[in-house]
Amino acid sequence: MSRTLKDYLVISLKGVAMGAADVVPGVSGGTIAFISGIYSELIESINAFNFKNLKLLKSDGFMAMFKAVNGSFLLSLFIGIAISVFSLAQLFKWLLETKPIFVWAFFFGLVLASVLFIGKQIKNWSFYNIVLLVIGAVSAYYVTIIPAVNSANSSPLFLILAGALAICAMILPGISGAFILLLLGAYKPALDAIHNFDIKKIALLGFGAIIGLLTFSRVLKWLLDNYKNATLALLTGFVIGSLNKIWPWKKILLSEIINDKLMILEEKSISPFQFEGDNHLFMAIILAIVGFAVILLLEKLGTKKEKN
Repeated sequence: MSRTLKDYLVISLKGVAMGAADVVPGVSGGTIAFISGIYSELIESINAFNFKNLKLLKSDGFMAMFKAVNGSFLLSLFIGIAISVFSLAQLFKWLLETKPIFVWAFFFGLVLASVLFIGKQIKNWSFYNIVLLVIGAVSAYYVTIIPAVNSANSSPLFLILAGALAICAMILPGISGAFILLLLGAYKPALDAIHNFDIKKIALLGFGAIIGLLTFSRVLKWLLDNYKNATLALLTGFVIGSLNKIWPWKKILLSEIINDKLMILEEKSISPFQFEGDNHLFMAIILAIVGFAVILLLEKLGTKKEKN
């Protein structure tokens, strides 16, 4: 596929959006990849990292291997993700602490529109696919109500495992990698490592992410190649179930002060009219509509590009 510098810049911007989503515990970068039209290429490019293509490094040189794994695409995308994670982590951390309802409302609208977008890709709504959608929704919902681990584990083996599980979640639409880190008790160590530029911890998380990415992406590609409608139905269910996590109005059930910071370990969704304090209902609705509109705009741009 022939691409211009402008095309790679757009891919990097999509990476920035994916990174921004992954920083928020409840929004999946995989969802952003799906709605921005790069999901299939991302999975296929990751799967290109196999022994056959890696042997090209020895026989034909680095550029031959780089081309075989769609390196330009992956490099552009991951540069965008890295820029977003390192630059927006602190911003989102501040927003979630000071304006949580606004952040969750925007992402709720965005993810709600994603349900319609992903669901539209399913060509055959059989009874079997509907069952898979329900299973996906129930499973994702259950994950959102599991209490988070109330201790921060920073052992090397744990960080590798956390990185592997989080990256699997990140490439699944609907399941947030950041939320998986939160459940495992690894979210704070991961954010601290990024803020403090702790090379050792970042490397351990990254190593785990590479293992998880190369392994899980192969399973996902096989499912999409052989059972596309069923897999998309399951993924749509995941996105529906994940909406509970990003519902803007919550009641805290369990929290803990860790290093002078409040960590929410368990919470439940409530009506905005039951919310204690200012529910910011009007602004929340506006931001949810904006988030919904962003997805509709991306879909329209993607459709127009396909026609051209």
